[in-house]
Amino acid sequence: MKTDIEIAQAAEQKKIIDIAKKIGLQDSDLDLYGNYKAKVKFSAQKKLENKDHGQLILVSAITPTPAGEGKTTTSIGISMALNKLGKNSSVAIREPSLGPVFGIKGGAAGGGYSQVIPMEDINLHFTGDMHAITAANNNLAALIDNSIYNDNPFHINPRTVSWRRVMDSNDRALRNIVIGLGGKKQGVPREDGFDITPASEIMAILCLSNNLDELKQKIGEITVALTYDNKPVKVRDMGFQGAITALLKDALKPNLVQTLENTPAFVHGGPFANIAQGTNSIIATKTALKLSDYVVTEAGFGFDLGAEKFFDIVCPYGKFCTSAVVLVATVRAIKHHGGVKLKHLNEPNSKAVEKGLENLEKHLENIRKFGMKSVVAINKFISDTEEELQIVQDFARKNGFDAAVVDYWSKGSAGGLNLAEKVINMIEGKVCEMRKLYDWNLPVEEKILKVAREIYGAEKIDLTKNARKDLRYINKFGYNKLPVCIAKTQKSLSDNPKLLGRPKDFLVTVRNILVASGAGFLIPITGDIMRMPGLPKTPSAMKIDVSIDGEISGLF
Repeated sequence: MKTDIEIAQAAEQKKIIDIAKKIGLQDSDLDLYGNYKAKVKFSAQKKLENKDHGQLILVSAITPTPAGEGKTTTSIGISMALNKLGKNSSVAIREPSLGPVFGIKGGAAGGGYSQVIPMEDINLHFTGDMHAITAANNNLAALIDNSIYNDNPFHINPRTVSWRRVMDSNDRALRNIVIGLGGKKQGVPREDGFDITPASEIMAILCLSNNLDELKQKIGEITVALTYDNKPVKVRDMGFQGAITALLKDALKPNLVQTLENTPAFVHGGPFANIAQGTNSIIATKTALKLSDYVVTEAGFGFDLGAEKFFDIVCPYGKFCTSAVVLVATVRAIKHHGGVKLKHLNEPNSKAVEKGLENLEKHLENIRKFGMKSVVAINKFISDTEEELQIVQDFARKNGFDAAVVDYWSKGSAGGLNLAEKVINMIEGKVCEMRKLYDWNLPVEEKILKVAREIYGAEKIDLTKNARKDLRYINKFGYNKLPVCIAKTQKSLSDNPKLLGRPKDFLVTVRNILVASGAGFLIPITGDIMRMPGLPKTPSAMKIDVSIDGEISGLF
């Protein structure tokens, strides 16, 4: 059996200028990065402003497991299937982070015969967006420390600097550090630390900006520290917003590539859904919507994380409406939620499937809360039995949702034409009825409780002493009208990664509430979630290699 990278390397790529022409873009609309990658210029996006937009389809999933659900593979597959059925479709997804690529996943551009290409480029340096975001974040950090060192004109209390460094790697050793050691010429000693680049507020801002001017405004609104009299210091107060925006000028332009079947693919931005908003950029999605009748996009991790944030944060800031949700489930994941250990997931176990369906049931309930039409995509694995697949289909239909078994991984678009037809029938000619879960004007504690109760199924929330201190600051300086982007484990509906299935009567503990005033949301930190992951004992980096001819292997 061929690996993902072998399938990708054997694919016949079309020149990106030809892919662009399929959706109405000319050579002059593109900044070319070789023959197979391009960025869409701002001038092209300007020309599209008054054009009607297509239908947006969001792909989400049940609570993820280490077995993998294939959400990106399904997103790409649906888009290819829609094109196969004669529709004008494109896919808009996130860029992979080097952290997971070198850590556990080993690649994040789809899989099998449902991938975006050039797969190696997308998984590694691509067009440099991740590096630009890292550089912008860290240059801002350096400017802040330099200002403190040079007479501290903004009266920043060094103990209150909240702007951390980032890097696009999983490096637990840098989570908490001390800087400024070595004497007074080396700066002011203080505690600091690193987050992973997808957790940077710069990443969130880039993905939530509708244009370059808005990007600069949002960067100016970033709160970086407090003064000695406890007043917030913003980037615009220090005058750094122009310089930081200059580093992101090209990174803001959406990237255009293609799938294995030459469907246009916009791959842009990469915030994680467990610690940020978890979806690709607004600017890429809106560009795709102007150029396609159907756009398939994806929200990271389970519906409780990426999709909730997509509806409550991304759609309001992007001012677009989602027409339908495709919820991805697998028999293997459902069995895991039913109590089966990873090493036994390939063994038939109908009883475990029936028990694990409670996790799927909760996500289906959550979809209704946003007023969405939806269909369940059962991503088929070779070990699934017909009985197990039928149990899941029957359960979805019993709960009022259509379902289809798909196999995009081994068959490409042909592995899920039925699902694509169901999506078309579900939304064609229908008015979008999407709604938010909560009003942004509610008190902060109420907003957190609303998500925890309605989406996670919690009984109540508990704010620690530090979180209540954060809340007082948030209320005092007027950040309380912002939406909440809850940082929570992706492994459970609760904040405890060990509680699988559908936990009940649990408490969600909020440790801190961070202010992302530039991005325009608050970040309640729950459970033991961290913004800098660590590498596993055997990282995927051990499998990655490059030949003397420059051919990469082992990405997946």
